[in-house]
Amino acid sequence: MVQGRSFGRKLFLGINIVVLCLLVLSCLLPLWYTLCISLSGKAAVAGGRVSLWPVDFTLSSYEAIVKDMGFLRAAGISAGRVILGTGFSLTVILLMAYPLSKSVREFRYRNLFMWVLIFCYLFNGGLIPWYIAMKNYGMINTMQGLVLAGGVPVFNVILVMNFFRNIPKSLEEAAIVDGAGAWMILLRIVIPVSKPVIATVTLFTVVNYWNEFFQGLVLSTTEKMYPLQTYIQQMVVTLNMTNMTLEQYQKASQLSNQGLNAAKIFVALVPVLAIYPFLQKYFITGITLGAVKE
Repeated sequence: MVQGRSFGRKLFLGINIVVLCLLVLSCLLPLWYTLCISLSGKAAVAGGRVSLWPVDFTLSSYEAIVKDMGFLRAAGISAGRVILGTGFSLTVILLMAYPLSKSVREFRYRNLFMWVLIFCYLFNGGLIPWYIAMKNYGMINTMQGLVLAGGVPVFNVILVMNFFRNIPKSLEEAAIVDGAGAWMILLRIVIPVSKPVIATVTLFTVVNYWNEFFQGLVLSTTEKMYPLQTYIQQMVVTLNMTNMTLEQYQKASQLSNQGLNAAKIFVALVPVLAIYPFLQKYFITGITLGAVKE
């Protein structure tokens, strides 16, 4: 009987390993194929000869993006946007989520603010009113506009708020007995024990700021203020052929749109791949404990 159970358990674990390996391959193979496309020649891509290895290896797609001062300027703008935006967004999210995690007895207007947040989460004023408001506030062609536009995601506020509500009340009660105020409790107790949800929201915020291109397209009337994703998106669409020399035009004509799109994907993945290993251990805990419904 014991041997039968042992065999059944081993069989179950073996099947699980096979299924998990298939799932991993299903996630990695599309990325690997895209990388192969980005490193293959135009004729090979157009002829459908690229499978799991680059054909007619070339870095032309990446050179078309990287070999330009405009690319470095756009990368700098995106880096600044991510740093400033993440700091701003996390600060506001924490300051909003903490009072909203309290009961109505502790914070009288909690339900009113929650209704406003939920309404803003479900509805918006539309693109044109949003653009007019940003223009009237002087946010066109500025870093402030790129940072403040969408800088307070309601979903992240609710995620952090629900995490805060799961923190044992005894911790705050003990701090109050010791004479701590609201600011001291937030900074010395609540935030230190909330690393999982803060890491999760940080990852969401960084990815959102880095990958977002539409706001950069709308809020920037000059290429000098394009963030990286907007700059790459415009290159994929137009290749900026109006300002190319004959030699640059000939090189661009050798590129395929598939190769450029593939290069774009991998350039966009670099910062996420760089930070994810440091935040991954907090990710599942933050999502699980912060996803309790209001």
